[in-house]
Amino acid sequence: MNWLERIEESSARERKLLILSSVMAVLVVLSDQVTKWFFVLNYKLGESSSLIPGFLNFTYVRNLGAAWSVLSGKVWLLFITGLAAAAAIIWYFRKLAEGCAERYFALMLVLGGIAGNSFDRAFHGAVVDFIHVHYYNIWHYPIFNVADISICCGVGIFLISSFFRKPQEKQNG
Repeated sequence: MNWLERIEESSARERKLLILSSVMAVLVVLSDQVTKWFFVLNYKLGESSSLIPGFLNFTYVRNLGAAWSVLSGKVWLLFITGLAAAAAIIWYFRKLAEGCAERYFALMLVLGGIAGNSFDRAFHGAVVDFIHVHYYNIWHYPIFNVADISICCGVGIFLISSFFRKPQEKQNG
């Protein structure tokens, strides 16, 4: 199987990719929720433990906004925006994927991440974050979670694919 070949719609190869990438999205949601519940059950809000001193901590926080706490307190707006983004990805899935195998996985990573954070917003009113990257007390990156990693990786893969792949030629007819 050549990963650079475009995939034909409704082919056996496309079905296999859809199944594999869907399983990956489900695993993203499960790992996201399991890790979040671990911190909810085992850490107090704001509690931190060092994994790599001066660089990486687990710090349990609840984010009422999106990345970098953008739109903080607008949980339902963010929830609806997440659902709209997921619906658009699903609706335009084949058009976005353009028959490129890596884009199936990229889009499913994004969907898995959206699902994980949307679940938190709907059922807990905030997103649980716990991965804290920093450089001593000089610099701190916003605390994030598995769903955030999944979204960023999916978007990154999609952008790299879009940059290096030529657009699919349109068929006349």
